[in-house]
Amino acid sequence: MPGQQLQTTALVLSKSPSGSDSFEQLTAWSGEHGVLHLLERIPKSTKPASARRSSSPGSEGRLDLFDEAELWLESSNQGRTWFIKEHRFIEQRAGIGRSYDALKAAAALGALVTRNPVSDESRPDISDLLRTSLAALAAGGRPDIVWLKALYRFLRDEGYPAKQQWWPQLVAADRDTAAQLLNQPLAAQTADAPAVARITRQLEDWVRGETEIRL
Repeated sequence: MPGQQLQTTALVLSKSPSGSDSFEQLTAWSGEHGVLHLLERIPKSTKPASARRSSSPGSEGRLDLFDEAELWLESSNQGRTWFIKEHRFIEQRAGIGRSYDALKAAAALGALVTRNPVSDESRPDISDLLRTSLAALAAGGRPDIVWLKALYRFLRDEGYPAKQQWWPQLVAADRDTAAQLLNQPLAAQTADAPAVARITRQLEDWVRGETEIRL
């Protein structure tokens, strides 16, 4: 009997070996279904990533980190793992891979989303957060600020009282800087890296100490 079928759009957030030479394991985010665990077949002969085309049919080009694609999936274990039968590229964010700091920030955002369960009602907000943040990183936005803004927005959207509890802990100068970082667009940011790092570290420390969020 054929397995369970699913068609959806998803963003690839991580890749890892599957334990088989024939498949690679991917973790992806779907706005309809949340976190999906996928298996992609590894062809015996693959084209380099530079040869992939956004308009390629599903048989041309393997999925890469932070690609967004339409997926045709099949599962034989009630949806715990899905085999990718076919995919069609929607958006590829190769620019992220050109910067180690951008890649690190994107990976941290992917881990934040995949490690922490969210309600069905939060899925549209998570999808928008991922697309906005990854687009900024691919376009060359400062990774340190993208990560700070993304983490704060995730906390806010999930109902954590960061503004009420974390914000008052900052010294006055850092509160002013944090307000600019969180409220102004990336293009308008002028904060120096040490200040961003200090504010981000304090927010991460608050998350670890006061919430169940896994970073």
